[in-house]
Amino acid sequence: MENFELFESKSSTKYDTISREDLIAKHEILESEYLRALREIYKLKYQNLTDTQLQLVLNEHLAQMRQEQYGASSERYKKPVKAPEEKQPPKPRVKLPSERYPNIPVREVIITQTPLPACAVCNEGMKATSMFDVSEQLNVISKQYEIILQKQVKYSCDCHGCLVTAEAPPRIIPGSSYSDEMILDIALSKYCDLIPIERYAAMAGRNGLIHLPPHSLIETTHKMADFLRPAYELVKTNLMRSRVLHADETPHKMLEGSSTKHWYLWGFSTKTLCYLECHPTRSGDVASDILKSDESMCEILISDVFSGYKKAVRVANVERQKIGKKIIKNAYCNAHARRYFIKAYPKHKEAQYFLDRYHEIYKLESMSKDDDPPERHKARDKMKLIFLEMKQRAIEEIECNLDSLSYGRALRYFLENFDGLTLCLNDVEIALDNNLQEGLLRNHVIGRKTWYGTHSKLGAKTASILFTLVETCKLNHINPREYFNKLTQALLKGEPPFLPASQA
Repeated sequence: MENFELFESKSSTKYDTISREDLIAKHEILESEYLRALREIYKLKYQNLTDTQLQLVLNEHLAQMRQEQYGASSERYKKPVKAPEEKQPPKPRVKLPSERYPNIPVREVIITQTPLPACAVCNEGMKATSMFDVSEQLNVISKQYEIILQKQVKYSCDCHGCLVTAEAPPRIIPGSSYSDEMILDIALSKYCDLIPIERYAAMAGRNGLIHLPPHSLIETTHKMADFLRPAYELVKTNLMRSRVLHADETPHKMLEGSSTKHWYLWGFSTKTLCYLECHPTRSGDVASDILKSDESMCEILISDVFSGYKKAVRVANVERQKIGKKIIKNAYCNAHARRYFIKAYPKHKEAQYFLDRYHEIYKLESMSKDDDPPERHKARDKMKLIFLEMKQRAIEEIECNLDSLSYGRALRYFLENFDGLTLCLNDVEIALDNNLQEGLLRNHVIGRKTWYGTHSKLGAKTASILFTLVETCKLNHINPREYFNKLTQALLKGEPPFLPASQA
């Protein structure tokens, strides 16, 4: 308390007069008070810990906070091996731009010299030959804007009794001052390229389109999402027929327009489909509504060990048992289990054993192919032995490791969720981890760091629809701009919506 009183007395000093020495002193006081408070908390929480064990817990807790604040976020782990020295292979020839990008048009430019060069031997003027010194350069043409002056022809009759105007072509937003091409560009710039609308308007201003109003551009994205809703619903319909589903959720900030500020973007996916919904809750009711639907054919839900998914499966199974429908099983993400050991290593060298075993497991998984079930079965059979060895090791290790230490928590997590982590070993359709779904939410996570959130419930719905279609395109290795353009043309003609997979 003496330190804290000293800190309070120094805090009355104005910030612009604080010296470097005072700042260092303040930092030391705060850190010592923080450790004292932690020590008291842990004494109450773990009354059976010795002073030595308590100090280990405190030191690790402080080290973990420093790592989270200042350390690298990568979970990459390279198994230490002594590789024999090999001769470096010769570097491959660098491809020309025309070889790397065969779909890009080539514009030929011939460089001449005026006046003609003089011969170094006879000093006479030289003439051009049919030979060239050829090089290639990749060029970019800045985005150009134009105004389309649309004139609809009027037709009259010699009797002067009738006047007919040519019918205007259907558009995404009838009567809008923005063309369909520009509406598509605005929507995809934000939800595919993650460019905030204000930045889009500023970029347009640098290309000559000054004072473009951001609010009207945002309105076009809402209209675009509503126009593409049939394709969004088609994604959900097809997703519900899948036997194996991935699920995950991430925070979504609601800046205004709702009493609940903390919303969540929920994602459900397969290998070819991604479906997203935005809700003002993290309750498992969101997932259970998907799973207990009459259309749902899900039998396996791959997720992290979040209680909301356990609840969703439990609720859905109660409904399914009433009608004799096959129940759903929880499969858990091995990447999360591995992440616990990553956090424990290298503070606890014992974690290296589990990281090395996971390295072998993922190597077996990468070597087996999706289109070769027998090969995948063989790989999974080999994984069973590795997982059983890991389980035995974890049982032995957990007896002498505290749950309050990171290594103890990793062991406890692995053992408590072992059945869900190894459900994939008997079913090759089940993935080892949930990285597929987590990757599909990455664009939203990156995007919210630039536009912070949405200003209305309509904005949340727009994000759900457009992110769903964009991420589904990426899953099928389809260019979202090409798909959106073809889908828009089809819907304008009155044709039914189609999925990106049909364009693969």
